[in-house]
This record gives sequence, C-alpha cells and structure tokens, in this order.
Amino acid sequence: MDSNAVADGGPEPTARWGRALPPHLVDRQLAVRMGIEIVSWDPDRMVGTMPVEGNQQPLGWLHGGANAVLAETLGSLAAGVHVASRGAVAGLELSCTHHRSVRRGVVTGVCTPLLLGDRVVTYQVSISDDRGRLTCTARLTCLVGKR
Repeated sequence: MDSNAVADGGPEPTARWGRALPPHLVDRQLAVRMGIEIVSWDPDRMVGTMPVEGNQQPLGWLHGGANAVLAETLGSLAAGVHVASRGAVAGLELSCTHHRSVRRGVVTGVCTPLLLGDRVVTYQVSISDDRGRLTCTARLTCLVGKR
C-alpha cells in the first residue's frame, strides 16, 4: 500500500498538500493541522472542506477562528492563483459573520472573487454545513505585490 494512503484509499493530508507545496513546508501548514482539503482549484471557484471534529471550541461548536482559517486559506490560494508568477499576495482584511453553529460533520467553503484588481483582490467565502445550510460568510481582501 502507498505510504501516503489511508484506510479509505485516499492520500494522507500531507500528501494532498504536498502536491501544492514544497515538501519541507507541508507539515508547517495550519491548513494541514486543521484537516482542510482543497477539492477544487478553479481560481473562479475555489472549494475546500474542513472537519468539525478537532476544530471545536470548549462548548463543542465549530470554533469561529476555524471558519476564519478556512476562509483565509481558500481566499489566499485563489489570490495566489490569480497573480501566479507576476506577484505575491498578503492579506489586508478578513471579516467573518457566523450565521449558525455546527457541532459535527464537515463544513465546505466556496470562495468566489468579488474584485480581481492589479493591486487588490477581494473574495467572498460562503461556508456551509453537511446539510447545505449557510453557517458563515467571510470576505478576504489581499494586497497584490509585484515581484
């Protein structure tokens, strides 16, 4: 069996992120530690999932900061794809509105561009639970720097 495979046949999280990152950086990524998986790399609709288990606050609900990490991960990756080799991105502002709590399962974030400028990009990330109910809406704005 492939050393990166798990019981269900899918690759380990570090193997999945290893396709997008240099190997020496994979284990240092917060997204890896939180179980975030990117399921669609389309720059116009970046989609990722995150388990609730392990990302909860003391009362057992999904931690609001976990929503922020999912949103910033998706938005930053989408912005990086947008600028590609002509620049680098840095987050300027992240805002999250939490609409409902989640206690179990997986949440899915869908990131779409609101503004794709030469110096600034802004994305909206809608996060939903397993039943498709909106749980959080986030907006991320990044500065695009020239290389």
